Amino acid sequence: MQNPDLELARHNMVVQQVRPCDVIDDHVLELMESVPRDAFVCEPCQKLAYTDTMIPLGHFEGDCPVMMTPIVEGKMLQALNVQPTETVLEIGTGSGYVTALLAKLARHVHSVEIIPALSASAKDKLAAQHIRNVTLEVGDAAHGWGAHAPYDVIAITGSLPVLEERFQQSLKVGGRLFVITGEGHAMQALLITRTSDHEWHYESLFETEIPALLNATQPQHFAF
Repeated sequence: MQNPDLELARHNMVVQQVRPCDVIDDHVLELMESVPRDAFVCEPCQKLAYTDTMIPLGHFEGDCPVMMTPIVEGKMLQALNVQPTETVLEIGTGSGYVTALLAKLARHVHSVEIIPALSASAKDKLAAQHIRNVTLEVGDAAHGWGAHAPYDVIAITGSLPVLEERFQQSLKVGGRLFVITGEGHAMQALLITRTSDHEWHYESLFETEIPALLNATQPQHFAF
């Protein structure tokens, strides 16, 4: 049985957070209102499930992985415009929530997570939501994941201080990549579309800030 309080919180998340931030795609808005985000949040953080905050996914060595905010998730889905015939690569399974959203839109999702415990937890949560068109894999995809390339869509759910060309090379012509690049307070969300075998179109979407993927390439800083 649905919890009316959680249903109202989910509705308010969509109409008070996501839609006012220029997410106007009705399909995306309806999707975010239909998938229970609280089902993918750990018990201690249940009260944060529908808030405009990054939610920690557990205690691990180094930077703690987080769920992106609902606003960033909505903007990402709108920009990627995933179609029912398309195959998606998600780098950073995390909680499995974005995986679920992508799976509702796509033909199939390949989702890679470096932390085995997160992948295992996401598997259970996706199964509980009867989502079956997802292949979960454990591995380090911070430098690309060509196992099933080329992809129609690539969604990277942690930031990359340095964007390596192999990500763009893994797209089909017409394929789209969402990535957040940069460091500190100078991060940009980008949509990269492959327009031909040797050309890509780069669109800056918005500024934000999220932790980097584990093992992501770091820029070289020169000391004088």
